Amino acid sequence: MRVVFMGTPEFAVASLAALLESDKHQVVGVVTSPDKPAGRGRNLKTSPVKDYAIRHGLKVLQPSNLKDQGFLTDLAAWRADLIAVVAFRMLPEAIWSMPSRGTINLHASLLPRYRGAAPINWTIIRGDTETGLTTFYINEAIDEGKVLLQETVRIHEHEDAGSLHDRMKDIGAQLLVKTITDIQEGKVRPLLQDDIGESVSHAPKLNADNRRIDWNNSAKNIKNLIRGLSPSPSAYSLLKTSGEDEEGLMVKFFATDGPIGSSLAPGEWKMEGHSELYIGTGDGDLSILDLQVSGKRRLKVKDLLNGWNPPPGSKFI
Repeated sequence: MRVVFMGTPEFAVASLAALLESDKHQVVGVVTSPDKPAGRGRNLKTSPVKDYAIRHGLKVLQPSNLKDQGFLTDLAAWRADLIAVVAFRMLPEAIWSMPSRGTINLHASLLPRYRGAAPINWTIIRGDTETGLTTFYINEAIDEGKVLLQETVRIHEHEDAGSLHDRMKDIGAQLLVKTITDIQEGKVRPLLQDDIGESVSHAPKLNADNRRIDWNNSAKNIKNLIRGLSPSPSAYSLLKTSGEDEEGLMVKFFATDGPIGSSLAPGEWKMEGHSELYIGTGDGDLSILDLQVSGKRRLKVKDLLNGWNPPPGSKFI
């Protein structure tokens, strides 16, 4: 089939690559986000999908407005049988209803669980032991269309969001190609999400509030929050000295171990031998393995403590 691919981040590149390698389908064009200023120099940065598409000689459209008539005309001129979407924006009906064989999306959860922007992160944050991928037809509601195919993925005990992301992008790429092939061959049996038998849950956007560590929480929940946000955008806390008017020093956390004993109050810290750092939680102490203090690079805790010590009397808040 003639396929238009829509996507932006690194997660989507694996799916585009798998489609190009397939001998059953033709990628006739790619739609991705506009170039954006980035870095200190604010130079324009292209998306990973655009970089890949240009290297492979694909036509690329980068609309800032998905309802722009000029863009819709250019998109229609590609005469797509199907549009495949991986990690892009919400589409207006003028787009998803355009191709004769529909518009499908690859979502990184087992729908209807974890509808929304950050399913990989939230499935770890909430302590799940398995997740998966879903292909479904796009409709007017976000992540609520009829399900085509699903594949379950086991979450390893100490896995963080980064490693799960890297595994799932490759598994998802093969699922997407299989879905398109099944549609072409008439093998799909779309299923309403209400008929799957799972309760609906959501994976909202990550922000400063839901990334901030509450040290009164349980050690298990804090550990899941940290690995669910590692390596990016990362869980964080503020280190503040009693009596300071300032907000505090931002510290990002990437890996922990424990809980180990319960000798510290929530947010209280202690060092052992300039190589180990422990912080108290609501039900035990966590050993901090990997972190980044504002103004410094990310380091293993023993390397950081060789040149920096938390200020005496300070506490994580």
